[in-house]
Amino acid sequence: APARPRPPRRARAAPPPAEPAEPAAAEAAPQAAPAPPATDSLAGNGSPAPAESAPAAPAPAAPPAAPPAEAPGAETTVGPAVVAPAARLVYDLVGEVRQMQYHAQAELLWRHDGQKYEARLTVSAFLVGSRTQSSEGSLTPQGLAPSRFSDKRRRGEQATHFDRARERIVFSANSPEAPLQPGAQDRLSLLLQLGALMGGDPARFAPGSQLSFQTAGPREAEAWQFTVEGPETLSAAGRAVDTLKLVRQPRKTYDIRVELWLDRAPPHLPVRTRITQSNGDYLDQTLRSIEAP
Repeated sequence: APARPRPPRRARAAPPPAEPAEPAAAEAAPQAAPAPPATDSLAGNGSPAPAESAPAAPAPAAPPAAPPAEAPGAETTVGPAVVAPAARLVYDLVGEVRQMQYHAQAELLWRHDGQKYEARLTVSAFLVGSRTQSSEGSLTPQGLAPSRFSDKRRRGEQATHFDRARERIVFSANSPEAPLQPGAQDRLSLLLQLGALMGGDPARFAPGSQLSFQTAGPREAEAWQFTVEGPETLSAAGRAVDTLKLVRQPRKTYDIRVELWLDRAPPHLPVRTRITQSNGDYLDQTLRSIEAP
């Protein structure tokens, strides 16, 4: 019998793994670089989102150079300090979230007994909810020495502990611990520490001077460097106030710009604070009144 013709072979399909690989990589990029949540700018000292999102992104050229600049403890500004007496500071606040402006009131409660201190900043606004940041610790000849910082919102609380016995900073947000450097502050105590250092040695705040601090938030500790820009007169608390402006410029992706105006008259309290996120959201609070604690 004649041989039957064989049916033509079917071409094998290409192996599938290469196809999913490209979509997976494409999906990872948007997740790695979301805009920082606007609510992180609430209270002026919140931690921006980059601590969670930036590590997943392909490393750009600039960030690798940042850690060496942040690491040395010698950069941290320490020195004689004169802390402000206890007070309740009330601020008028204006901010913008996703191009929507809002108004609110903030209150900074500052109390101490000469040995221990407590600071609490509370903001409540319709669009962004409420937020309370607290700092507590000891007072030393060099100023504030935080032991605990907390950031509380409706969805929960995150805490940062300054373990001075083991010279480390520990985060409840499961972030890696950081070595504790001399003069380290948290994002709330720093506002009061700058004024205390100004009271202890005003000559260090000459225009053009730079002051660096290891500054801990809810998720990480990094170097914040302020440049003294110079005197500026503001309208605050119903009068003209002679202030000194300091600026912390962004240093990496998703970093925040911090502008701080300290009263040039003792006890050098913060008169105005403006925080600007990388996506343009901002918070601007100006002193309305100073009351008894």
